[in-house]
Amino acid sequence: MAKLIEPRVLKGFRDFLPEQEAERLRIMGLLAETFGAHGFVPIDTPILEYTEILLGKGGGETDKQIYRFEDQGGRDVAMRYDLTVPFARYMAAHLHELYLPFRRFHMAKAFRGENTQRGRYREFVQCDFDIVGTDAASADFEIVTMIDAAFAAMGVNDARIHFAHRGVFNALLSALEVDSGTDEVLRVVDKLRKIGGQAVREELEGLIGAQAGERVIALVSLEGTNAQIVERMRELVPTAGEALARIEAVVAAALELGLGGRLVLDPSITRGLDYYTGIVFETFLTGLPEIGSVCSGGRYDDLAGLYTKERLPGVGASIGLDRLMAALAEIGVPSPGGGAADALVLCLDESLLAHYHLIARTLREAGLRVEVYPDPKKLAAQFAFAEKKGIPAAVICGPQERSAQAVNVRDLRSRSSTDGVPLAGAAEVIRDLLETGAG
Repeated sequence: MAKLIEPRVLKGFRDFLPEQEAERLRIMGLLAETFGAHGFVPIDTPILEYTEILLGKGGGETDKQIYRFEDQGGRDVAMRYDLTVPFARYMAAHLHELYLPFRRFHMAKAFRGENTQRGRYREFVQCDFDIVGTDAASADFEIVTMIDAAFAAMGVNDARIHFAHRGVFNALLSALEVDSGTDEVLRVVDKLRKIGGQAVREELEGLIGAQAGERVIALVSLEGTNAQIVERMRELVPTAGEALARIEAVVAAALELGLGGRLVLDPSITRGLDYYTGIVFETFLTGLPEIGSVCSGGRYDDLAGLYTKERLPGVGASIGLDRLMAALAEIGVPSPGGGAADALVLCLDESLLAHYHLIARTLREAGLRVEVYPDPKKLAAQFAFAEKKGIPAAVICGPQERSAQAVNVRDLRSRSSTDGVPLAGAAEVIRDLLETGAG
């Protein structure tokens, strides 16, 4: 006998049981509906890209995390580590087939060989939404409204969108005459929430000196209202006028639309990826800040320039679905549950096989989710199966009910039954049962 292979999964990768996958699909469905309502259209790109497409776009640390190998044709290929870089390649390849500005959303898996931790895995789902072909403040603000609408659709009321502008940070570094290592400075500041202010101060001192490091710390530590922080930024970085004007435009629009309390100007937000050039976002749950950002992004006006001579300014954000789901489970955001059927048609007599499927089809056409039990096992076993799956109703039909074109409907939670229900009215009885249970 051949040796059994241990059914193990690679570190950082996971199997999803039906309840987990149903919840993931439910959230993705809500997001797709929200994106579509704002005029964003779906796309997809390959998991594998030529390695040169991906390398050097997210910074040295990201390059180390890329899954890279030689395929059967001897090509140097890699698995996408996010959905933004492949999107830039996609835009360059299909520019003349599309229209600008182009609003897209893309929900798919990405892969990074990084250290695993709570809510962070090596295979993960990102839900991206972007606007390409304009550098207007309206587009920046539309991403803010999309983030807000997406979390509202998921029933999350305590999300706060922290944002800043890379232009302010770059202007400060220029004033400090920090001409090299700016990307590394950004990545150090990006670790502020993880390692704390003192550790960041020490790393900055090693990179750019104590005096310059203190100026950077002064900027990223600003607190107060959005308006107060803008004024302090103007004092600290007077050469950042264009970036500050963009910040003020976004803040003013948020106030007018009633989003002011959910949009937080936070100069410590820098985003460690190299391709960001303007507004940058990170979204935190006030009930669970330690899990980190659950939706991040920003403006990347030069990324597509690596693949085309045409200028394609863009802005977007990405929801880390796996981290978000871990957070929602921890803070107890209610879920209506996933893929369990509304009713199970029991199997009492194999000769009625076709009729059982006719009952199921009739109920499905009435808008219910219905499953047919395949084997004529004892009723207790079929009831137990339904209860284990969380199916609330059982539909029972034997030869006598078949002749009468009727069924019996049993509430598996209360153990009560409604007998002799005409098949045409069974869906209404089941719906009443479901509503009673929901109440």
